[in-house]
Amino acid sequence: MLELVDLKLSYGDTPVVTGVNLKLRQGEKLAILGPSGGGKTTLLHHIYQSLPKSSTALCVQSKALVDNLSVFHNIYMGALDRHLWLYNLLNLVWPFPKQGSAISLLCQELELDLPLHKPVTQLSGGQRQRVAIGRALYQKAPVLLADEPFSALDGEMSRRLLATLKASFSTQVVVMHDANLAREAFDRVVGIAQGRVLFDLPAAEVNESVLARLYKQENKLECFDG
Repeated sequence: MLELVDLKLSYGDTPVVTGVNLKLRQGEKLAILGPSGGGKTTLLHHIYQSLPKSSTALCVQSKALVDNLSVFHNIYMGALDRHLWLYNLLNLVWPFPKQGSAISLLCQELELDLPLHKPVTQLSGGQRQRVAIGRALYQKAPVLLADEPFSALDGEMSRRLLATLKASFSTQVVVMHDANLAREAFDRVVGIAQGRVLFDLPAAEVNESVLARLYKQENKLECFDG
C-alpha cells in the first residue's frame, strides 16, 4: 500500500523523523508505540499525506473537532464528500431525519448517551474522543489512521471500541499508548523513539524486554528484532 524508504522529516531545522524505513500493507492492522515526542504523530501525518484522501479516515487528538458545532454535525462531517454542497448546507441548518437516525445509531454503538445537538465544547475528554471516532467511522473509508484514539478511555471501553474499528476498517495504522492493547489487538507493532524505528515485529513477538528497551529514558537507538 505504501513504502517509506529512508524517510526524514523536520520542523524547520529540527529533525523529527530520521531514516525511517517502513512498509504498510493493505489489510493489515498496525500499531505504533513509543515515548512522547518520539515522532509518532509526525510519521502518522506523513502517511496520511501520502495516501489517497478519498480512501483514508484520519482520527487525531488535536484540532479533531469543531467546538462550536454539535455532536451531530461533527460526526456528519465525515460524510461531507459523499454529498453535494447544497445538501450539506441544508443539513447544517435543518438536519435531515435520515442522517440523524444513522448518527444516533452510531452514537449508541460508541456508548455516547447524550443529545445529538449538544455542543462538543460541553463534552468530557473521553466523549470528545468518541465523537472523533464516530466522524472517522461515518466517513466509511477502508483505511484508518488514528493518533491515540483511546487515551482518555478505560481499558475495557477501549477494547470494545477497537473491535468496532476493526470491523469497519480493513487497514489500520494506529498510534497507541497502551502497549498491552497494541499487542493483543493488532497484527504488527512498530516501536519508534527519537525519530527512529527501533523495532518492527509481529505483535506476538513484542515481549516485555522489547518494550523496556523502547521506553528507556536514555535510549541508545539500537534497532533490534526481539
